[in-house]
Amino acid sequence: MAETLEEKYQDLFDIDSNLNRLVKKIELLNYINPLNIESEKKQFFGAKYNYEPTFKYPKLRFNGYKLHRLFFSQRLERIKDDDIRDLYKDIIYEYSGLIECIETIGKGKKFYYNSLKSFGTPTERDIENAKFILRFDDSGFEEDLLPLYNVDDAIAYFEDYKKRYDFDFTIKKSTNISAAAMVQNNTQTLVLRKNHKFSKNQLAVLANHEIGVHMVTTFNGLNQPLKVFSNGFPNNVETQEGVAVYSEYMSGNLTITRLKELAYRVIAADSLAKGYSFSATFDLLHNQYKLNRDKAFVVTLRIHRGGGFTKDYLYLTGLKKVYDYAKSGKDLDVLLTGKVTLEYKDVILKMQDLGLAMPSKHYTDAFLENNNTNKNFDFILNSLK
Repeated sequence: MAETLEEKYQDLFDIDSNLNRLVKKIELLNYINPLNIESEKKQFFGAKYNYEPTFKYPKLRFNGYKLHRLFFSQRLERIKDDDIRDLYKDIIYEYSGLIECIETIGKGKKFYYNSLKSFGTPTERDIENAKFILRFDDSGFEEDLLPLYNVDDAIAYFEDYKKRYDFDFTIKKSTNISAAAMVQNNTQTLVLRKNHKFSKNQLAVLANHEIGVHMVTTFNGLNQPLKVFSNGFPNNVETQEGVAVYSEYMSGNLTITRLKELAYRVIAADSLAKGYSFSATFDLLHNQYKLNRDKAFVVTLRIHRGGGFTKDYLYLTGLKKVYDYAKSGKDLDVLLTGKVTLEYKDVILKMQDLGLAMPSKHYTDAFLENNNTNKNFDFILNSLK
């Protein structure tokens, strides 16, 4: 009888399964979103922006120290292949860094330094790219950008949209998220912000971004023999968000307003490195860059949550990397195989050759044809350094 894949790579599957059990406990996004956003926002606006919000966060549901020990007790030397062993080593360091992030949420600078280790901070070139984008005008009236739809309209829209894909997921409402929508990978749930008003364009953007990419990679990851595709490769945020925003571009839903939002995130993340407080970052966006106060609040919140969360600058760097990658004719399929990273593409292809990974079962429909009609975007994306 021929040996099965699992028998042939027994040690790899054992380690992968051990890590899977441990990782289930550490979904950073479940811990980083404050529980009292609305009341603090009210107070911040009531004090004419002269107030430093005090955010409360969910309680830890794991013992960080014990988790670290279990991660580092994995006998990686039993994985024969050098490249795959290196991948798993990188993954353990990555997850260990995420535990440190979660353990220090709400502890100011401590959290910020852990966030830097996991996500980095914008370079001067990133800031120049952001400022270049902010020079473009988005002041024209567009009906598609009017916030006319409530969360129940959005649910109906997404329920209809998901018919394009043959996977099923839950949609739920929440008041405790800092984005308009987000995907919870480990529960296959699309979470929508309860009191948010959506525009027609935003519904299309979120459908492509959250369902067309984040849900697609969630279900592709679950379809892989190894759980690491679900749990995430090191630094996968940049690639995954880059692919997700690229789908907005390909589906013809990217706007200058949206690109500028990603640029404001870079500026705000950089303000952390300069030591700005919450109100100082808000002031920079609202008074200097003239971003309206609600949008300025959301960007500032996203960056300052936890004590300084730099992750948001990676959307723009990721978009540029994925745009250049796709433009050079390379295959996007490999980037959709799970929560993977462009820099590990060769290892993924090697794993596919060995039967340890599958091509994508679900494919982002926005990537089937380019529906972007705005030549401005190609000019902008090609000009980014």
